Amino acid sequence: MSYEPFARGKDVMDYVYHMVPNKMMNDKLISLNSLKEMDEELYQAYAKKYRTHPDREKLLERRIPKLDCLWNDVIFFLPLHPHHVYRALKTVGVNIKTNILFYKIPTKNLMNNKNAVYLYLKENDKGPSAEIDSNDIKFIDIESFNELTHIPNDTVTYFEEEHKNGNNFGMFVYIPHILSLGEVSILDAKIINWSEESGNS
Repeated sequence: MSYEPFARGKDVMDYVYHMVPNKMMNDKLISLNSLKEMDEELYQAYAKKYRTHPDREKLLERRIPKLDCLWNDVIFFLPLHPHHVYRALKTVGVNIKTNILFYKIPTKNLMNNKNAVYLYLKENDKGPSAEIDSNDIKFIDIESFNELTHIPNDTVTYFEEEHKNGNNFGMFVYIPHILSLGEVSILDAKIINWSEESGNS
């Protein structure tokens, strides 16, 4: 699958998406490791998800090539409207919440950061404890970023197989991740419900 949407020029603004945290400290999204320096108790609450499996816990020490930082030094964004994920999960028959909220954030809010895409390709995925192949990290010019319009076929197949086998599984597997090193303002972000149609977003 080609990911040229990350490199085309355009005249209209696109957006990135981030799940609304249960608790915000201010009007900016910050990385998990930055949160640790500001509020240890809140950090431990959010870091708990990494301690559900020994391999997932290794993500806390996973390095990101080219950005030269740790996995939890960056903020992760979806490069497509979350309704695409919701619809795919519903089509497969997964029982999911209909009220999960996301920030719809103008890409200009990331302009002062270092930004890259983690391609998250199935053929290169060796699990959360493995090192990331540097070829899977691509720097991007956020001003030229274009949203993806569909989720990868490998993601849909993953949903189908894991649901059929009765496993718990991640919602964003094999979907490219936008990685942003720095703070991101949400002052002009819109809060959307992932169960609602994406429209012209």
